[in-house]
Amino acid sequence: MLALYRGAATLGTPLVRAFLARRLATGREDRARIGERRGIASLARPEGRLIWLHAASVGEAISALALIERIARDRPGLTLLVTTGTVTSAAIMAARLPDGVLHQYVPVDVPAWVDRFLDHWRPDLALWIESEFWPGALCALKRRGVPAVLVNARVSDRSFAGWRRAPGTIAALLDCFALCLAQSPLDAERLAALGASRVEMPGNLKFAAGVLPAAEPALDALRRALGPRPVWLAASTHPGEDEIAAAAHRIIAADTPDLLTIIVPRHPARGPDIAARLRADGFRVARRAADQPLGPKTEIYIGDTVGELGLFYRLAGIAFIGGSLVPHGGQNPLEAAKLDCAILHGPHMENFAAIEAEMRAAEATLTVESGAALGPAVAALLADGLRRETLARAAADIADAKTGILDAVMAALTPYLDTLDRTDHVRSRA
Repeated sequence: MLALYRGAATLGTPLVRAFLARRLATGREDRARIGERRGIASLARPEGRLIWLHAASVGEAISALALIERIARDRPGLTLLVTTGTVTSAAIMAARLPDGVLHQYVPVDVPAWVDRFLDHWRPDLALWIESEFWPGALCALKRRGVPAVLVNARVSDRSFAGWRRAPGTIAALLDCFALCLAQSPLDAERLAALGASRVEMPGNLKFAAGVLPAAEPALDALRRALGPRPVWLAASTHPGEDEIAAAAHRIIAADTPDLLTIIVPRHPARGPDIAARLRADGFRVARRAADQPLGPKTEIYIGDTVGELGLFYRLAGIAFIGGSLVPHGGQNPLEAAKLDCAILHGPHMENFAAIEAEMRAAEATLTVESGAALGPAVAALLADGLRRETLARAAADIADAKTGILDAVMAALTPYLDTLDRTDHVRSRA
């Protein structure tokens, strides 16, 4: 199957080029750096040992930041190269990566493009975050003898069922990893069942992530514009959930006419379309990316900028977690929990199943089973400050309770990092 994949990827290169061109035309690729998606480096490779850390998109990249910062601090002699695959994640990495850590877009999994990338960067160790398995890249690392570790590994119900139907393929892919570090006991069990030879369970790195940042001048300006108005946030929404949030606004505003609803789409490029549709439905809308002011008559404020979700969590105090009222699997509730928010989400939280189960057991979140239930649930929290504070405190307690996870991950990686440090020292002496 992997040989067939490699052949199909090679033969399909013209189709991949056309696909990238379409993404470029719609703003989903970075025109100035599109060559990186074909394995053409835009930076020189520094001398010495290099670790390649790959995080597919925003969620994975943010969860890896604490690990990146720790390696950069503790192992200053090693170069870290971080790759991601989306424009949004690249912008966030540009703002938040430590000095000296490099970023490139990951090459599309075409054999010639992957080989070009690896020929240039010559990684000595690969750290793969969560569950995005690119067969071409992983097999190329194995052929070159580059050790790889799967970090913060997660196997969803859907992925587990799918890989069980292709046992040889997943076993071969997992064989590319010298070590798999699982998020939860269930993930560890599934990885072993699928063929991983060595699995450890240090816990979920998302617990180790820092608090989302916010620029104080921007926060102060929005607080002044907002004044005493009641506010709630629909965070990281996916298509279909923007209209649900707007319908909830209508329900709540019947008794709270000065309400402000903030919608932050998971993909900021959707901002103009969301605004147009909500205006057509009669809402007074302002978009942050268009620098439209938040005025006293604004009903819905769309936070369609990159890297400002922490700003809106600080403003709201009540947050609905997107991707959960549509069958996407939910977004990370810990980010809201660390910023004093009472958390609501829909029934689809499969991507964060262990975290959601722990929060539910501690009565730290509210589950709304349908879009129609969102408005009444938010209205009840706006009317009951004590209930809001109780939920927020319970969620914060869970988010802050596992400070040792990063240390456990670093302990598991230490033998690989020590090997790089030793061999680099020997080489420099030679």
